[in-house]
Amino acid sequence: MSNQKNNFNLCFNELKKILKKYEKHLKVTSNKIGVYNLYAGYNEKYKRDIYFGGVVVNKNYVSYHLMPIYMNPKLLDKISPDLKKRMQGKSCFNFKEVDKKLFKELSNLTKRGIDFYKTNGLLSR
Repeated sequence: MSNQKNNFNLCFNELKKILKKYEKHLKVTSNKIGVYNLYAGYNEKYKRDIYFGGVVVNKNYVSYHLMPIYMNPKLLDKISPDLKKRMQGKSCFNFKEVDKKLFKELSNLTKRGIDFYKTNGLLSR
Protein backbone atom coordinates (compact mmCIF):
# COMPACT_ATOMS: atom_id res chain seq x y z
CA MET A 1 0.00 0.00 0.00
CA SER A 2 1.36 3.42 -0.91
CA ASN A 3 2.24 5.82 1.86
CA GLN A 4 -0.32 8.36 0.62
CA LYS A 5 -3.10 5.76 0.54
CA ASN A 6 -2.17 4.62 4.05
CA ASN A 7 -2.20 8.25 5.28
CA PHE A 8 -5.60 8.80 3.68
CA ASN A 9 -7.03 5.66 5.29
CA LEU A 10 -5.74 6.68 8.72
CA CYS A 11 -7.07 10.19 8.18
CA PHE A 12 -10.48 8.88 7.06
CA ASN A 13 -10.77 6.61 10.10
CA GLU A 14 -9.86 9.38 12.56
CA LEU A 15 -12.29 11.86 10.98
CA LYS A 16 -15.03 9.22 10.91
CA LYS A 17 -14.58 8.72 14.68
CA ILE A 18 -15.46 12.40 15.21
CA LEU A 19 -18.80 12.00 13.44
CA LYS A 20 -19.54 8.48 14.68
CA LYS A 21 -20.09 9.82 18.21
CA TYR A 22 -23.31 11.42 16.96
CA GLU A 23 -24.89 8.45 15.20
CA LYS A 24 -27.56 8.21 17.93
CA HIS A 25 -28.84 11.65 16.85
CA LEU A 26 -28.36 11.16 13.10
CA LYS A 27 -29.01 8.65 10.33
CA VAL A 28 -26.09 6.91 8.60
CA THR A 29 -26.70 6.98 4.85
CA SER A 30 -23.27 5.81 3.65
CA ASN A 31 -20.82 3.66 5.57
CA LYS A 32 -18.38 2.03 3.22
CA ILE A 33 -14.68 2.20 2.47
CA GLY A 34 -13.85 5.83 1.80
CA VAL A 35 -17.37 7.25 2.28
CA TYR A 36 -19.29 7.97 5.48
CA ASN A 37 -22.32 10.29 5.59
CA LEU A 38 -24.83 11.32 8.24
CA TYR A 39 -28.20 13.01 7.84
CA ALA A 40 -30.35 14.67 10.50
CA GLY A 41 -33.52 13.21 9.00
CA TYR A 42 -36.54 14.75 7.34
CA ASN A 43 -37.30 18.37 8.12
CA GLU A 44 -40.79 19.75 7.50
CA LYS A 45 -39.56 23.31 6.99
CA TYR A 46 -37.17 22.31 4.18
CA LYS A 47 -39.35 19.41 2.92
CA ARG A 48 -36.37 17.08 2.67
CA ASP A 49 -33.73 15.19 4.63
CA ILE A 50 -31.13 17.53 6.10
CA TYR A 51 -27.46 16.65 5.62
CA PHE A 52 -25.25 16.90 8.70
CA GLY A 53 -21.79 15.81 7.62
CA GLY A 54 -19.50 13.20 6.22
CA VAL A 55 -16.01 12.05 5.34
CA VAL A 56 -14.90 11.15 1.81
CA VAL A 57 -11.56 9.93 0.51
CA ASN A 58 -10.74 11.78 -2.72
CA LYS A 59 -7.80 11.45 -5.09
CA ASN A 60 -5.65 14.16 -3.46
CA TYR A 61 -7.08 14.54 0.06
CA VAL A 62 -9.69 13.42 2.57
CA SER A 63 -12.66 15.77 2.91
CA TYR A 64 -14.64 16.42 6.09
CA HIS A 65 -18.00 18.00 5.37
CA LEU A 66 -19.92 19.79 8.12
CA MET A 67 -23.22 21.32 7.02
CA PRO A 68 -24.00 23.20 10.26
CA ILE A 69 -21.26 25.72 9.43
CA TYR A 70 -22.90 26.34 6.06
CA MET A 71 -26.23 26.95 7.77
CA ASN A 72 -24.67 29.02 10.57
CA PRO A 73 -21.31 30.59 9.54
CA LYS A 74 -20.98 32.12 13.04
CA LEU A 75 -19.83 28.66 14.17
CA LEU A 76 -16.56 29.48 12.38
CA ASP A 77 -15.92 32.68 14.35
CA LYS A 78 -13.53 31.02 16.79
CA ILE A 79 -11.64 28.56 14.59
CA SER A 80 -7.88 28.77 14.34
CA PRO A 81 -6.09 30.13 11.27
CA ASP A 82 -4.61 26.63 10.76
CA LEU A 83 -8.04 25.03 10.54
CA LYS A 84 -9.32 27.90 8.38
CA LYS A 85 -6.49 27.13 5.90
CA ARG A 86 -7.93 23.62 5.49
CA MET A 87 -11.31 24.97 4.37
CA GLN A 88 -12.55 24.59 0.84
CA GLY A 89 -15.88 26.20 0.09
CA LYS A 90 -18.25 26.98 2.92
CA SER A 91 -18.49 23.67 4.76
CA CYS A 92 -15.56 21.42 3.83
CA PHE A 93 -12.11 20.80 5.32
CA ASN A 94 -9.39 18.87 3.45
CA PHE A 95 -6.59 16.82 4.96
CA LYS A 96 -3.75 14.66 3.63
CA GLU A 97 -2.73 13.19 6.98
CA VAL A 98 -3.82 12.95 10.58
CA ASP A 99 -3.40 16.20 12.51
CA LYS A 100 -4.42 15.55 16.12
CA LYS A 101 -4.54 19.23 17.07
CA LEU A 102 -6.78 20.21 14.15
CA PHE A 103 -8.92 17.07 14.53
CA LYS A 104 -9.55 18.00 18.18
CA GLU A 105 -10.62 21.46 17.07
CA LEU A 106 -12.81 19.93 14.36
CA SER A 107 -14.35 17.65 16.98
CA ASN A 108 -15.28 20.69 19.09
CA LEU A 109 -16.70 22.43 16.00
CA THR A 110 -18.75 19.31 15.19
CA LYS A 111 -20.16 19.31 18.75
CA ARG A 112 -21.20 22.93 18.30
CA GLY A 113 -22.80 21.91 15.01
CA ILE A 114 -24.87 19.19 16.73
CA ASP A 115 -25.89 21.72 19.38
CA PHE A 116 -26.96 24.14 16.63
CA TYR A 117 -29.05 21.44 14.94
CA LYS A 118 -30.66 20.50 18.29
CA THR A 119 -31.43 24.11 19.20
CA ASN A 120 -32.99 24.75 15.81
CA GLY A 121 -35.11 21.60 15.66
CA LEU A 122 -33.15 20.07 12.78
CA LEU A 123 -32.71 16.64 14.37
CA SER A 124 -35.48 14.12 13.87
CA ARG A 125 -34.11 11.70 16.51
